[in-house]
Amino acid sequence: MKTFIAGAGSDLGVHIDGAHLGPIQLLNDLKGFYTGESFTLVQNENIIKSRNLSDRRKNEYEIDKFNTELYKKILEKVQDGYFPITIGGDHSIAVASALASAKVHGNIGIIWFDAHTDYNTFDTTVSGNIHGLPLAAITGYQNQELRYFYDGKTIQPSKAVVVGARSIDDWEKDNIRYSGITVFTTEDIKQKGIEQVVEEAFKIAGEKTSGIHISYDLDLIDPEIAPGVSIPEFDGISEEEAMKINELIMKHLNQVVSYDLVEFNPLRDVNRKTEQIAVNLLAQIIRAVENKGKITERKY
Repeated sequence: MKTFIAGAGSDLGVHIDGAHLGPIQLLNDLKGFYTGESFTLVQNENIIKSRNLSDRRKNEYEIDKFNTELYKKILEKVQDGYFPITIGGDHSIAVASALASAKVHGNIGIIWFDAHTDYNTFDTTVSGNIHGLPLAAITGYQNQELRYFYDGKTIQPSKAVVVGARSIDDWEKDNIRYSGITVFTTEDIKQKGIEQVVEEAFKIAGEKTSGIHISYDLDLIDPEIAPGVSIPEFDGISEEEAMKINELIMKHLNQVVSYDLVEFNPLRDVNRKTEQIAVNLLAQIIRAVENKGKITERKY
């Protein structure tokens, strides 16, 4: 199957700089083995980013403009039969990637691998960082300002699953409760094991749907192992568990219709530890997709 790799170079969704450089670094790394010609890089240019702590709608207009362009590029390729792999950038870019997939494939589910649930609204956000709002926008829970470019059906909350959450704002918990999304915490992973949790996530997101969008945030991994993220949360998963998740995704590749890897921040990395993990994850997925779902040998 043909892959389309989209670099989404934006860190407008977070007050910390650096995630916009992640796609550039990772695309350069991928050139060592990726021979496909279908890729693009969308970047913010000449934008003065808001970092005002009292601003609860930081860079809203700029993010909408960025995601509109990204959405159009991904949508065109998905309509042409490509499997899109989107490299962030902060997690706000997933509004474009997930909804482009939903526009073409219809009733899809979503699995959100993340230390955060990203289910705030403009009314409940504490920080005003829009990378904490995208999953709510994708599943139609308020935040329509973040999807003005989209005219299709949003993903059903009952088909949305978060895996690895360990930092949820108090007001955000009410949004989750009212919406009906499913959340597996890091504690659930410790108790059940990563394989059982991911299999349950696929069962929920894949039931009576036409496919599943995967959105993989590197802050899922413990920052002692992968420090190169903008908002690290301790007590995360191990590198072995991170790779196991990818293997399980590849096991279900016949259900998966699109894939994100987000929040790599090279300015926060140490000895390129996070970068190497990110490259390994991307290499696995690219090779699996281009070999029609064949699980590739691990390279880490």
